[in-house]
Amino acid sequence: MQHFPVFMAVKGRRIVVSGGGDAALAKLRLLLKTEARIEVYAPEAEPEVEHWAAEGRLSLYRRPIEAADLMGAVLAYGADEDDLLDARLAALATETRVPHNIVDNLEDSAFITPAIVDRDPVVVAIGTEGAAPVLARSIKADLEARLPSSLGLLTRVGRSFRQAAERLPFGRRRREFWAEYYASIGPQAHAKGGEQAVAPALAQLLADHLTASPSKGHVDFVGAGPGDPDLLTVRARRALDGADVVIHDRLVTPAILDLARREALIVDAGKEGFGPSTPQAEIDALIVRHARKGRHVVRLKAGDPTVFGRLDEEVEAVEAAGISFAIVPGITAASAAVAAIGQSLTRRGRNASVRLLTGHDVKGFADHDWKALARPGEVAAIYMGKRSARFVQGRLLMHGCDPETPVTVVENASRPEQRVLVTTVSQMEPMMSEARLDGPALTFIGLAPRAAQAAVRNLAQEAVS
Repeated sequence: MQHFPVFMAVKGRRIVVSGGGDAALAKLRLLLKTEARIEVYAPEAEPEVEHWAAEGRLSLYRRPIEAADLMGAVLAYGADEDDLLDARLAALATETRVPHNIVDNLEDSAFITPAIVDRDPVVVAIGTEGAAPVLARSIKADLEARLPSSLGLLTRVGRSFRQAAERLPFGRRRREFWAEYYASIGPQAHAKGGEQAVAPALAQLLADHLTASPSKGHVDFVGAGPGDPDLLTVRARRALDGADVVIHDRLVTPAILDLARREALIVDAGKEGFGPSTPQAEIDALIVRHARKGRHVVRLKAGDPTVFGRLDEEVEAVEAAGISFAIVPGITAASAAVAAIGQSLTRRGRNASVRLLTGHDVKGFADHDWKALARPGEVAAIYMGKRSARFVQGRLLMHGCDPETPVTVVENASRPEQRVLVTTVSQMEPMMSEARLDGPALTFIGLAPRAAQAAVRNLAQEAVS
C-alpha cells in the first residue's frame, strides 16, 4: 500500500485549487459537496466556476496562486493543465507543507483523490493507487447500484439515536439492533411512510430490544482452510464478521485473522506437536466461558475442523453447557495439497480409497494398518508427519512397500511460501530432515506431482522401446 486511506476533517477549513478549466471543474464538483471553504486561483475561469463564485459557494481570485495563498490550507489541487504551472503549484505546496494533488499526475502528487460513492454521511472511497482508474469507476458504479439512495437519511436518523442505543450492552446485542435497523426496519419504514416514519420506527425497535431477553451465546466451529484467505468459505467469512471472540489455533494465518472485526477479542489457543500447547481442557473452558457471557464465539481451526481438529471434545463441552453451536467446514490440507501438485486423491484404476492419517497422537507416533498401506496403488495423506517420517518409512518398508513408491511433501499448501518436495519411500528420510521444514506439511504416500509422474512414464516407455 503506497497511499494510506484517511478521511480528513475539512469542515470550515480551506481547500485551494489552482486553475479554472475543465480539470478544475471536475475537482470542484466533488469538493463542493464538502463543507470546506473553497478558493480558486485562475486568471481565466469557466462560466460554471464564475457562477459558483457568484452564488457564494466558492471564492474566485483572478490571478495565479502564490505561496501566501497556501498558508493555512488543508489541501491544494493543481489543475492548471499546464506542466510548468502544475510544477509551480507542487513546489509552493511543498514549501508551505500543504498536501497537494496534481490532476492526472500521480508521481508529483502528495495524495490522490479516490473514486467516491456519496451517501452522505456514508462515503465509500475506492482507490487503485492510480493503476486502474477505469476499474475504480466500475467498482463505484456497482456500489452505487447496490447502496440505496435512502442510506444517507437512514444513517443520519441512526446517528441521532446513538446515545440512546448505548443503553444496550456493548457487543452482540447492540450490533443486532443496528443490523436490524439498517437491513429491514429502517428501509421498510422509509418505503411505507417516507422520512417522517423512520425515527418512530427506530424508537420502537430500540424499545423492543431493550425489553427483549438477553442474547444467548453461540459457538461456530469454523474451518479456516489451508491458509489462503481466498479459500475461506463465504459462511466462514460471515462467522468471522459477526464474532465477538475468535479463539484460533497455531496454524491459522494472520491474513485470515485480519478478516475478523477489529473489535473482536482474538485469543491464541495454539498447539504444537511435541512442543508448547494450550491444554485441551483449558480451551474447552475458554470457549464455554465466553459463550456463557452471551458472546458469539468463533473457534477457528486451520483446514477443516472435522479432520484431526479435536472437534468432538470441544463440541461435547459446549453441549454439556447447553450452548448452541454450528460447524462450518473448511478446505482440509489434503485437498489443498493435492491441488497444488495437480493430482486427485482418488483415481479410477489407481485407488478407490484414500487414507487420511496422523503422524502422531497423544501417545506419540501413531500406529496404522501398515500392511494395507504398503500395498501397490494405495494412497495416504499423512497430517503432522514431519517428526514421524523415519517411523513411517520404517513401518512401510518393514511391511513390504516398494522402496520406489513416490512420496510428495507439500509445505504451506496454498500459501505464498508453498514448497513441494518429491522423493520416494526409500529416501523420505533423510530428505525430510534435510529440507528443514518449518511450516505445516502434508505427506502423500503413493502420489507424485503430475509433471513428475509424466516424466517417470516417459522414461519407462523409452526403456521398453
